[in-house]
Amino acid sequence: MTSLPNANSQIVLASRPDGLPTEANFRLEQTPMPDPGAGEVLVKVHFLSLDPYMRGRMRDRKSYVPPYKIGEVFGGDAVGEVIRSETEGFEAGDMVHGRFGCQTYAAVAGKTLRKVGSDARPLSLALGILGMPGITAYFGLLDLGQPQSGETVVVSAGSGAVGAIVGQIAKIKGCRTVGIAGSDEKNAYCIDELGFDAAINYKTSKNLVKDLRAACPDGVDVYFDNVGGPVSDAVMMCLNNHARIPVCGQISGYNSEEVDVGPRLIWQLIVKRARMEGFLVFDYFDRYAEGLDQLSAWIKAGELKFKEDVSDGIESVPAAFIGMLQGKNFGKQIVKLID
Repeated sequence: MTSLPNANSQIVLASRPDGLPTEANFRLEQTPMPDPGAGEVLVKVHFLSLDPYMRGRMRDRKSYVPPYKIGEVFGGDAVGEVIRSETEGFEAGDMVHGRFGCQTYAAVAGKTLRKVGSDARPLSLALGILGMPGITAYFGLLDLGQPQSGETVVVSAGSGAVGAIVGQIAKIKGCRTVGIAGSDEKNAYCIDELGFDAAINYKTSKNLVKDLRAACPDGVDVYFDNVGGPVSDAVMMCLNNHARIPVCGQISGYNSEEVDVGPRLIWQLIVKRARMEGFLVFDYFDRYAEGLDQLSAWIKAGELKFKEDVSDGIESVPAAFIGMLQGKNFGKQIVKLID
């Protein structure tokens, strides 16, 4: 039997943030090792996923997911190795994905887990391009955006975990693809590595609408919205008739404690007869296998690339999470817990 440590390391929510979180909102604790009961497995966590939606769970109000409680383990998706199983269908050595939170070991119900196939190597891919971000990009773009060959697709946070996949799928579908990101380095990555046709640095642009019209001479047919705020306001002014806008995230406002009031451009949806629709990746739970199979096939064919931003050790979680909310990460934000 694998030798286990005497304690489990956890990052818990110490207090609720006011605006951008600080490291004081988190606490590293040592707790007793979890003991799996009937129907559960004990998992040694290898990689943690840090995602923007987790900021919303730090507030004391319910959204589509419940808020973290003070003192509760912070975080969500993770992947790891089954150390001990008390349920059928799993055995020691299986690699699994689940909502383990930011801790080094977790005892969880077997029915909440999915096995990670051999396509997800390194294992961290099950948290990125072959996990929630990949599934989000796949169904959000194809089901809601419905891109057609020859159309123009714009994606905000174009170098991010979801946006980079959206842009590449759009290219696979024969579209002109334009990314929006916050640095020249990220935009160069979108063009030179991912094959985007153009990219715009929203932080240095003096007139984002003008720059978008130059990059999208035939207008915008699909806008995959990850950020909201002034970036999305600018894209709204460049829509074509019957444009489609899948709304995935609004990270520009996640740290705001007051209602963000900006230009009210819903009238553009009327004038352009456009469709704007929000979605959650969980809407497609029954079709995950379909999306993962196609994403895996594109990776094997060399048509999809990925980038990870990896921090080491559970103690790095607070700084990595705060940095991600500020756009300091470059690629999918991952925390590695094993050597």
